[in-house]
Amino acid sequence: MMQEIKTEEVNFPYDDFSSMGFQSYVFGQKSYNGVAIISKDKLKNVKTDLINDSLKQSRIISAEIQYKKKNIQLINIYTPNGNPVDTEKYYYKKKWLDKLMKQLKSLYNKNPNIILGGDFNIIPAAEDVYNPKSFEDDALFRLEIRKKYREFINLGFIDVYRYFNATKEGYTFWDYMRGAWQKNNGMRIDHFLVSNSLINQIKFININKDPRGREKPSDHTPIEIKLT
Repeated sequence: MMQEIKTEEVNFPYDDFSSMGFQSYVFGQKSYNGVAIISKDKLKNVKTDLINDSLKQSRIISAEIQYKKKNIQLINIYTPNGNPVDTEKYYYKKKWLDKLMKQLKSLYNKNPNIILGGDFNIIPAAEDVYNPKSFEDDALFRLEIRKKYREFINLGFIDVYRYFNATKEGYTFWDYMRGAWQKNNGMRIDHFLVSNSLINQIKFININKDPRGREKPSDHTPIEIKLT
């Protein structure tokens, strides 16, 4: 699952992924946003309209895959950042999350096997950011935003990282500014949430920090989960 690919479908490197045995499912946008799912298996029922986005931004793509007799719905999201708070950007983020929740409730009733992953732009709790005090009025950590994250959990999802790591630091993002990577001033804003019916099939989760330390990296680093 890829987020913020910043390209239209026509310019996506399909052939590069195909040469490595992957199929690409893309919902792109010129210069901004954009999401994609790259898969070695053929996916079905690919959708890009799960949310009626008032700004027509490319932020969500879903597909279904058969796995050990279960039909699993994969949902890849790139949630709006929302900063600065109390602006149209912040209100857009709240409305976008509300629309996602409404759609998830409907989908969950039809198929309880869901893997929801991506850049949530939400810091769930104080242990998920290097300096929680300084983020209290940030759109990633404001209490009402964290409450929306809890709504996903209460619907029947499990935060896979916290399921396996009750207290261990799990940063997935380090800003480019002020030596954040070198100082480990990070935050956990990229998540895998899986429905209760799938948690026993998750073998492990790994936050792969290696790419973040390379030359000209993304400010996010990949999360990997493996199903048994």
